[in-house]
Amino acid sequence: MGTQNAQKETKNTAKHALSEHLRLVSSGQIDEWVKLFAPDGVLEFPYAPAGVPNVVQGHEALLAHMSSFPATFDIEFVDILFHETVEPTLAIAEFRTAGRAIPTQKAYEQTCISVLYTDDEGRITRYLDYWNPLVALEALTPDGHEGEQSVVRNFKN
Repeated sequence: MGTQNAQKETKNTAKHALSEHLRLVSSGQIDEWVKLFAPDGVLEFPYAPAGVPNVVQGHEALLAHMSSFPATFDIEFVDILFHETVEPTLAIAEFRTAGRAIPTQKAYEQTCISVLYTDDEGRITRYLDYWNPLVALEALTPDGHEGEQSVVRNFKN
């Protein structure tokens, strides 16, 4: 029984870390968001467009990568669905972003899937962020400038 409770608590910790990630990113609290990660924590973008890193590791790199997010997007995460897992340090969620790209005032709405791993202290060790870069490119590209990859300018290391 004690092992089951420990696993449930760990699973709740992973789910809590993912919930906090969504809350802090959507509210623009990037300095606080970085603290969710272990010192060598990794943020991965498997479908990052050319010019945007697929992997960002460590607090300093995470902060540098995400520091412009609050000035780039005004979003909220909605329709959040957490999936049960058998791995206690793993959380998986599907959700939608609803909002706008600030530079263009265009709508920014897409469906995402996030896969998050935590350590024994509940810090994020690995975060896989599955999102469609074409949606971000469209939202960030000013009307009349289609084909330019504005997302690269906003999220380059």
